[in-house]
Amino acid sequence: MFRWLSKTILRLFGWRTNGALPDGIKKAVVVSAPHTSYWDFVVGRLTFWAIRVNIRFLIKKEVFIFPLGWMFEQIGGLPVDRGKYKSNMVKQVVSMFNEHDSLVVVITPEGTRNLVENWKKGFYLIALEAGVPLALSFIDYKNKTGGIGPILHPTGDYEKDMVFIQDFYRDKTACHPERFNLSKQNTS
Repeated sequence: MFRWLSKTILRLFGWRTNGALPDGIKKAVVVSAPHTSYWDFVVGRLTFWAIRVNIRFLIKKEVFIFPLGWMFEQIGGLPVDRGKYKSNMVKQVVSMFNEHDSLVVVITPEGTRNLVENWKKGFYLIALEAGVPLALSFIDYKNKTGGIGPILHPTGDYEKDMVFIQDFYRDKTACHPERFNLSKQNTS
């Protein structure tokens, strides 16, 4: 039912979907960009339901109180402890991958809806340490299209892999283009 409803809502607003996870991929880190608006979550969540990708997303454990916790869990939320040690986040998510036979986690490497100069590396480190591929998902407001593009198996050469990743996103138009500036991002 979620698939039909999501496809209908997207179609009503002129959106199309494109791509999905290849058959056989049960675990992946889904890179989601650009991320410049709260609408990205809505369009993205509908898109993943429409293309039948059962995604999970990270959300701070503090919001997992009734009734919000139940609601977030139903739509894919995974509680994480954002405590003192930020590097702990990578370990937490890698541990989740190790505990599940099937897990697809969406991460927005920009980390905020504001303009950033550098993407956070956590998404890459999680995929590398968990031994799972990166699936490049997108929302393109200019073409009103959302979906999943290429799959990348991290090589361990962050700079080289980031060139490939950023090249994929270079022609995607954000809801607020002034907040998505690949030319300001570097791989350091």
